[in-house]
Formats: sequence, C-alpha cells, structure tokens
Amino acid sequence: MRSFTSVALLLIASTAVEAFTTSTTPVRAFTSATRHFSKVSSDEENSFVTSRREAVATASAISAAALVGMPQFSVAEGEEEGRLIEFEVANLDGVEGNTGTFLLRTKPSWAPKGAQRFEELTEKKFWDGCRIFRVLPGFVNQFGINGDPNTQSYWRSQNLKDDPVKVSNKRGTVVFATAGPNTRTTQIFINTGDRNSFLDNQGFSPFGEVVSGMDVVDRMYSGYGEGAPRGNGPNQGLIQTKGNEYLEKSYPKLSYFTKATFK
Repeated sequence: MRSFTSVALLLIASTAVEAFTTSTTPVRAFTSATRHFSKVSSDEENSFVTSRREAVATASAISAAALVGMPQFSVAEGEEEGRLIEFEVANLDGVEGNTGTFLLRTKPSWAPKGAQRFEELTEKKFWDGCRIFRVLPGFVNQFGINGDPNTQSYWRSQNLKDDPVKVSNKRGTVVFATAGPNTRTTQIFINTGDRNSFLDNQGFSPFGEVVSGMDVVDRMYSGYGEGAPRGNGPNQGLIQTKGNEYLEKSYPKLSYFTKATFK
C-alpha cells in the first residue's frame, strides 16, 4: 500500500526551492514537472514517509495561496466543542521514569468522522501502551499501532471515509495518517512543525489539537529517526505483526502512552 512521501507544490520565491507531497521528485518554482508516485510494501500501511530534512526543505516553499478557498470554521466565543482527553506519557527523552501529560481536544466541526473515531478508540483504551514510533522533530510525531497484534489486526480493516480539510495543519493539530483516499484507520500524527500547511492540499484533515503540554510532545524520543526502510527506526510491518514485543526489544527508548482518559 502506498505511503505518504514527498510532494510537489508551487513556490512563491523567485529562487528555485524543492517541495514535496506524495511525489518523490522535487520541482522548481513556477515550472511543471512529471510526478513520480513511490510505492512501498503493505508493511508500511498508513505511513507517510517524508524525512525531516525534506520536511525542512519544504517548509520554506509553502505558499499562503495554498489555503485560498479553503472552508473556514468558527466557534462562538467561550464555546467548547468535542471532548478533552489527557494522555500520560512515559519514557520522555528516552529515559525510564521521565513522565508527563498533555491534553488534546477533539474538534468535530473540523472533521466529524475523524473526531468520532478518535473518541471511540479512546473509549476502548486503544492508546494504552502505544509507542510513538516515528518522531521527526519540527515535523510530526506519529503513533497509533496497538501493542497487541490481534487488536491491531481488527482495526486495520476498519477504514474510515475522508473528512474534507477545513483547517490547516498547524503546530499542535492532530491528524489521521493515510495510505490514500478513505484509508484512515488508527494511525495518528501530531504536527510539531509550524510550516506543515503543505499537508492541507494532500487531504490530511485535522480533527483536534493539543491544548496544553506541547512541551511534553516535543520530548517524545526521536533518537531512532525515520522508520524503515528509509531510516533506522521501527519497521511498521513488524509492529503490526509483533506489536510491543518487537518494539520493547529493539527500540526500548521509544516514548509511549501509559493511559489516555477523558476529562
């Protein structure tokens, strides 16, 4: 199944700058290029494998015009929507005993299907024990493969229809990873960069945001880098089939959730 990789975007600078989405071929400013869509094995389902270096390169290429015509949402002053969820995190900085919490609020007005699925998974305690297996500082932190292969096997086939993108992928927003249209299941990423709006046109629809504790999110262990096969980090296929047994043995420093509860 194809994973999200680098993407071609129009640039606003007169100097040529590389940009990317699902294309692995960089393009130059205000020129056309043939897009080459890379495919990876099904072991990397729901992964978008853009390297941190590529993400940094793309960040400078984001145009304000990318959001022109995007539907906007508003909530009345003082109004709260969705549900507030507290995540307890262990192994911060890759150190046993380092713990912290962050609060996430779902936003059904942004992406109702995504928000509902995330709340359902929280109710079923799906996140408990999940490792944050892909952490690329200044870009994204990715999680959402359950530590029990039997549990993950069930959810892997529960595809969710897409929500239209109503808000931008700004720092702190929470989004489902995808393997293409209507393929969202359980994998999630938190945007940790402030120049990730290039994800908007690729259909990545935020369904919530971290409302406090981004300092904790930033301390999730990143030392293993990009996942296999492009990097030395965990292989998603092995996480799917072997679960936390594989991660605890081969990647013991990964940060993980001990509990996620509604507040």
